[in-house]
Amino acid sequence: MKRTMILAVTSLSLLLGGCATTIRSNVTTFNQWPAQLSDKRYAFDAPPAQDNTLELQSYQNLVRGQMTRLGFTEAPQSPALKVSMRVSTVDVPTQVVYPTYSPGFYSPRYAYFGRGRFWGGGFYSPFYDPFWGPGRAFDVEEEHRYHRQLQVSIQSATDGKRLFDVTVRNVSKQMSTPAVMPALVQSAFEGFPGPNGGSRVIELKQQQNG
Repeated sequence: MKRTMILAVTSLSLLLGGCATTIRSNVTTFNQWPAQLSDKRYAFDAPPAQDNTLELQSYQNLVRGQMTRLGFTEAPQSPALKVSMRVSTVDVPTQVVYPTYSPGFYSPRYAYFGRGRFWGGGFYSPFYDPFWGPGRAFDVEEEHRYHRQLQVSIQSATDGKRLFDVTVRNVSKQMSTPAVMPALVQSAFEGFPGPNGGSRVIELKQQQNG
């Protein structure tokens, strides 16, 4: 009994502790970053009023965290750099076909088409017929793939020269954009400023609570 209780507590601890999920992103960077940049004060470009949502502001906070880590300082009144960002999420439904075996059998004498199913190899009979053998069906389900894109740009506040452009693309079944955005923002600044014109695949582990 004691052994059973210990195993149960261990399993519960693993569930409560959560599991790590790998977030895989394709990151493309272009930069003309100066070898020496003494003034690292920046400010965010004001987005259009309709885009200035609380969600966007929360993603700006994630960018702030990464730029602070890299030694930048936010200075809205006297910035040397301007930072802009865009985020988009597109839900792309996909029809997925799964082969399944039914307990019925093929027979040309009976035709049965299940709702939401495609019956392959001939007609379907729910009755036993040793001549035709077991029937096979195909279940069709709709799955959602969420295509996300994050773009971050840094340019000179004085002459508007672009210094850094990064695009992060991610496709996953995760419905919640806020859940994956920390990893996407971190991927955007991995190895900053990154290769000029280079594309990389970055995988990050994200801890999720059960």
